[in-house]
Amino acid sequence: MGQVAIAFLVGGAICVIGQILLDFVKLTPAHVMSILVASGAVLDGLGLYDPLIDFAGAGATVPITSFGHALYHGAWQEAEQNGLIGLITGIFEVPSAGISAAIAFSFFASLIFRPKG
Repeated sequence: MGQVAIAFLVGGAICVIGQILLDFVKLTPAHVMSILVASGAVLDGLGLYDPLIDFAGAGATVPITSFGHALYHGAWQEAEQNGLIGLITGIFEVPSAGISAAIAFSFFASLIFRPKG
């Protein structure tokens, strides 16, 4: 099976889990998002998320679970280097590039597509 198919199936499975939580457990979207972010952090803490990224590529880095992975990963790296203060700064340092890119791309898209409202 090709890498694109694996990424599609893994990313789709993560989305299916979120949709099941929305439909059958009757959680709000905010609760589901929090669960998926926390799941990514827990899986990274158990050492399981990096092998998932190696296996699935974008299928594991694009969904919201990857944000939890980035938060945990950044906090842990900085805590090892700088102690307790690194725990706090690492949460902001590693994921900031992705958040900044999302804000910049959203701004440029709003210039091109003229949002309503």
